[in-house]
Amino acid sequence: MEKTQLQVTDNAALVIVDVQKGFEDGFWGRRNNPEAEGNIAALIDVWQATGRPVVFVRHDSPAQSRSPLRVGYEGNDFKDFVQERRGKGSGPEVLVTKSVNSAFYGEPDLDKWLRGAGVRQVVIAGIQTNMCNETTARMGGNLGYEVLFPLDAMHTFDLAGPFGWTATADELSRATAVSLHGGRFARVVTTRDVVEAAG
Repeated sequence: MEKTQLQVTDNAALVIVDVQKGFEDGFWGRRNNPEAEGNIAALIDVWQATGRPVVFVRHDSPAQSRSPLRVGYEGNDFKDFVQERRGKGSGPEVLVTKSVNSAFYGEPDLDKWLRGAGVRQVVIAGIQTNMCNETTARMGGNLGYEVLFPLDAMHTFDLAGPFGWTATADELSRATAVSLHGGRFARVVTTRDVVEAAG
């Protein structure tokens, strides 16, 4: 990843996407980036220490589905390291629940909440890199936000596609990074870049 000089605004929002226990149960297959959780925790800690806004996003799959993220199932809960941090910062915090990929299509309305707080820059981290994180980043870019995407503060899983094609989690993460950064939807950076700029 290229080195970047970042400026993180005083009211930049950290959007933590779907860091839920259901992603730990083997349903999804082989994952990448075992450092993701530690980097996500580091971002939450610096955001809370500096009083910046934090958005916790939870994916609520329908209760009748077989998804490990379904409502009423333990997999719907946030991972412990996230749950333990909720409500611990001095800045504003909100829980957004959704049933689709983009955090901007959830309750309460994320765009309305961010604009109401005067936020123009967002940092996206969580699960999965090429799914809800990428979709949220693309929509955030379309809505006019400056989106920072710390690639090492997220992970994804190997995936099968059409025509017998498959892609590893690392390949998918790289493709997401190239598409978002090259397409100017977001600026792909590292957790260290963001923590140093925000501290």
